[in-house]
Amino acid sequence: MNFQVEWHERLGSTNMYMKDLVLQGSGIESGKIVAAREQTAGRGRSDRQWLSSPATNLCFSLYIEADCELIKIPSLTMAAALAVTDHLNTLKIPASPKWPNDVLVGNKKICGILSERIDHPGKTGMIIGIGLNVNMPTEEAEIIDRPATSMLIESGQAHDLSQTLKNLFQPLEHWIGEWENGGFYNLRKIWTEKAGPIGKPLSIHDGNLKKHGTLSGFGDHGELLLQTESGLETIWSGDVS
Repeated sequence: MNFQVEWHERLGSTNMYMKDLVLQGSGIESGKIVAAREQTAGRGRSDRQWLSSPATNLCFSLYIEADCELIKIPSLTMAAALAVTDHLNTLKIPASPKWPNDVLVGNKKICGILSERIDHPGKTGMIIGIGLNVNMPTEEAEIIDRPATSMLIESGQAHDLSQTLKNLFQPLEHWIGEWENGGFYNLRKIWTEKAGPIGKPLSIHDGNLKKHGTLSGFGDHGELLLQTESGLETIWSGDVS
């Protein structure tokens, strides 16, 4: 994949900026990346705020040209989570993917991912938005409403944002390539190993809906299979704890 990076000092949302580029017919091709050193109006899943202080965290959006069914979008997000996990593991940061779209270190979030399908004349593509906590200090992580950490906190040293993005190219190319060639089927084994184990007790919260059970595995498109007292249930979205 030929990655082409467009850096900005400040953007509201890298996903929205990329979407505008695509809809304007700017000749965007697979591998286009829009990155920002500060993001002021980003959004995560369930419309949560996804912000970044200046020159602290890595916020970027990657465009992939693919005529992808909506049902396959979750597993593309999971492929990106595996890529981030691989990179962090090479730095001896014990990260693991969390269903459906996060990367954790222990029980603390270090990365969030949001994928969107976009249709425009003559093309259909996917925008993968990734927010990786790179140089967030402990005092900033402690004021977030959910447990959070960063590469700085975990490794004890600061990391260059541009170089961190470049270091993600190889794992992103690998795991997105696996997804393009076989969908979630090509991710299932390693995802289950890293996000499991099977039988782990889980609670799923989706709005006012709460379910409890144990992890039974993952379906053909990355959906979570929850074994409950009333039987096996298929879960497509929700917060897992």
